[in-house]
Amino acid sequence: MAMMHYKYLIVGGGMTADAAVQGIREVDATGTIGLIGAEAEVPYDRPPLSKGLWKGKPLESILRTTEQQKIDLHLGRRVTSVDAHARQVADDLGNVHTFDKLLLATGGRPRRLPFGDEEIIYFRTLADYRRLRDLAETSNRFAVIGGGFIGSEIAAALALNGKDVTMIFPETGIGARVYPQDLSAFLNEYYRGRGVRILAGQSVRGMEVRGRQVVLTTADKTEIVVDGVIAGIGIEPDVELARLAQLEIDNGIVADEFLRTSAPDIFAAGDVARFYNPALDKQIRVEHEDNANMMGKQAGRNMAGANEPYHHLPYFYSDLFDLGYEAVGELDSNLETVADWQELFKKGVVYYLQGGHVQGVLLWNVWDRVDAARQLIASQGPFRQADLMGRLPG
Repeated sequence: MAMMHYKYLIVGGGMTADAAVQGIREVDATGTIGLIGAEAEVPYDRPPLSKGLWKGKPLESILRTTEQQKIDLHLGRRVTSVDAHARQVADDLGNVHTFDKLLLATGGRPRRLPFGDEEIIYFRTLADYRRLRDLAETSNRFAVIGGGFIGSEIAAALALNGKDVTMIFPETGIGARVYPQDLSAFLNEYYRGRGVRILAGQSVRGMEVRGRQVVLTTADKTEIVVDGVIAGIGIEPDVELARLAQLEIDNGIVADEFLRTSAPDIFAAGDVARFYNPALDKQIRVEHEDNANMMGKQAGRNMAGANEPYHHLPYFYSDLFDLGYEAVGELDSNLETVADWQELFKKGVVYYLQGGHVQGVLLWNVWDRVDAARQLIASQGPFRQADLMGRLPG
């Protein structure tokens, strides 16, 4: 058992943690930094796991350079306890780490199905990517459970690599919780046109391993025989350490505008953090790369004394075969939507409104408009449909 003290201690080994290290070093070049990460990998970019790595991008290109910042990396370690009052944490080897400032960048844990155990790949980490890539080298038939962000990307990636893919999800269409109904329905047919079997409005009720094959059974007794199963059914914010530290929790760890938690020496950032955004005038939690990078860096700067508010409205993006998009703000298909298509379902902008105020903007094959979309969301409005037509494509 060892005992170490750090001026700055970071729990989490993802993009947020790496960004926090960069933020600390912008303000404090010499303060000691310790990082405890559950994965054995050095911090890496997560989006290419379901995008670029399937299109030939080299694996080395996603690795970050955290270790070059005069930092102690404790990888493959889990923190088991946090004592906010004593300002210390303990890991699964019994090592105790004390700190002046602590960042919880614990991310999220994939939601799991009540069956399948380790047969299902809950796609999130580099280890998951390696496992699926190895399987894809020797196997051809795959089932993807989930029609959301990860499910749609993995299904496209596998199909682009010549695999036989079946998508199964309970909603009426791909991305149905995010896209307007007509766009979601179009994506079903678009994926079918690329060879993907779409079982919409279906849920998987059971799973059986028969030799080297896996048999999934849906609610209507349909059997799907495949070589591998991938699930992308969302994540739950990993708030267990925050609970142990008795921090305020509400669908994530609650952070103020300076990213401090209810304990002043403990900060939170990334997927796990719930924070107030002035442009949307509400508390939000964002599970995307831009937020990880920007929020992580701001948390690091503030840990080192910068004391700057985090008012950034994150954007996110996706690649779906030949289609791609960038999006800002809140995309919820339950909101009122106004679509401004230049080419129906191929190029255009979808605005998401509530009470005449723009809450989110989907830039579908429209590029370099993210900042303009942010300004629109931050503006007072109210907007009518006529006000929005032709506003952003330019």
